[in-house]
Amino acid sequence: MTNLILISHGDFCIELKRSAEMILGPQGNIYTVSLLPNDGEKDFTEKFDAVTNQLGGNYTVFSDLMGGTPCNIASKKIMNGAEFELYAGMNLPMVISFVNAALIGNAHSLVMETKQSIVKVNDLLNAGVFDEEDE
Repeated sequence: MTNLILISHGDFCIELKRSAEMILGPQGNIYTVSLLPNDGEKDFTEKFDAVTNQLGGNYTVFSDLMGGTPCNIASKKIMNGAEFELYAGMNLPMVISFVNAALIGNAHSLVMETKQSIVKVNDLLNAGVFDEEDE
């Protein structure tokens, strides 16, 4: 199974992994790298490198925010020759989709699946999609 690295400002990546594990069970192939308030680019880069070096190049990276320090550092790695997939805008449906696709061996379209997971529930309720019997 491909390894997944979650990178974020603060402990969002750690908590996102914990939330995914509540649903999917323990995930030994998901790693986290947090940019903490006192970390600079060098600190984060060292933490990121420590994780990626142990994985030997077989990983995908999800970042919290396009243009933020974690994503920018990972982007620089790619521009300097590193080979991995990098996605920004990570969320719980994205992580679940990645894990499920790996478990069943199917190719996944993370961007499409994640876009489809964004739903304004009020509109569904107003359209009568849900009723009391659906509970």
